[in-house]
Amino acid sequence: MKEDALAVPGEGADLRTCLGWGAAQLRDAGVDDPRREARLLMAHVLGTDLAGLLARERIGDSERTAFLSAVRRRAAREPMAHITGRAGFWSLELETSPATLIPRADSETLIEALLDYRPAREQVSSVLDLGTGTGCLLLAALSEYRGAWGVGVDIAPDAARLAARNARRAGLDGRCVMLAADWASAIRGTFDVVFSNPPYIPHGDLAGLMPDVREYEPARALDGGRDGLDAYRVLTGALPLLLAHDGVAIFEIGIGQEHSMPSLARQSGLEIVDIRADLGGVPRAVLMRHRRNA
Repeated sequence: MKEDALAVPGEGADLRTCLGWGAAQLRDAGVDDPRREARLLMAHVLGTDLAGLLARERIGDSERTAFLSAVRRRAAREPMAHITGRAGFWSLELETSPATLIPRADSETLIEALLDYRPAREQVSSVLDLGTGTGCLLLAALSEYRGAWGVGVDIAPDAARLAARNARRAGLDGRCVMLAADWASAIRGTFDVVFSNPPYIPHGDLAGLMPDVREYEPARALDGGRDGLDAYRVLTGALPLLLAHDGVAIFEIGIGQEHSMPSLARQSGLEIVDIRADLGGVPRAVLMRHRRNA
């Protein structure tokens, strides 16, 4: 019998039967690596990890019901992080919600770039994260630069509250504050590091995004305007008043946008220090600083 013809597991179904059904549902829905995702959902329901599943054969009826519900949500292309309520980023486990983008491994490129550019931990004492979302960039930076403090800003109050909860979860709430504001409108003073992962998808490309993103993540965090550069124009214009003399700004960029950033930087008296590719080879992090005199 084909997997997609498997009956819905009933009462008393064992773990293996449930996993087989879940993998078939996710495969038919076009989810990548459906067997692994089914196992991740089962681990979430059972409150264990993938290794912990090896010690289980039977599951209770309430656990079976919860697993079937989770699989149906994922088959509808709801993101895994929304179902589990958490996502890993750098060395942190963060709470997630539909109020923000889900942290992605590509964004860790910004943290790696900072560590390479400022390897001495005492070189960073202040960090600003504009459009902080879950707080992932700010909190990852503070976890590495133990003497630094920071500010995270998001226009959505729900996102700012989520970032504050993540700061408490990480034990970093004593070293940062999360604000609801429009970019840097509420900020006075300068910072050693300014992060941003702004909306950068060209408006016309939104309809072509994966349904996991298009249907479930906030459009305001994705839509970068006609050419995808609207936020960068605002942010680069604000940077001269936000960056300390020897400070560095590190922005996430989308595919092909590395060609537009040098011009935007020059218009604001900035220069590009470096552009870093993510693990897929896509230019992902652009590093900027105040333009040096020739």
